[in-house]
Amino acid sequence: MRSAPSPVSSSSPSHASSASPSAACPCGRQDARSRPLAYAGCCGRYIDQFDTCPAPDAASLMRSRYTAFVRENAAYLQATWVPEHRPAAIDFDPGTRWLGLDVRAQRSIDADHAEVEFVARQRDATGRAHRLHERSRFVRTEGRWFYVDGELK
Repeated sequence: MRSAPSPVSSSSPSHASSASPSAACPCGRQDARSRPLAYAGCCGRYIDQFDTCPAPDAASLMRSRYTAFVRENAAYLQATWVPEHRPAAIDFDPGTRWLGLDVRAQRSIDADHAEVEFVARQRDATGRAHRLHERSRFVRTEGRWFYVDGELK
């Protein structure tokens, strides 16, 4: 597998990249006291330090990809997509507001394959609510997890 492009050169909109590192991470992960984790200590380390800090498991990669969708970071999404299925470009729907993520299940198939089932909620530009319920497949190659594809539920 060829190496993934680095998301450091992301063409993310300024509002997405200017979010405070101490702000709550969009993925909604919480600490032991049920307090939201800060972006920098959660998905931010995988997104902003892509070359040196890969997501340690499929669920962490899935959460960081959700965060990348919220922050409109197409470069990170492409870098974490297995090349065989990676789209040439990622277009974000203007006016979409991501409302939350619920990880329903995670399953290791073997040391290098896993599945994560989740529900992501969003509201489109017209105010209509949508739910994306997906079982995603992931593969680990050379110590780094990649999104393969997903089955909508």
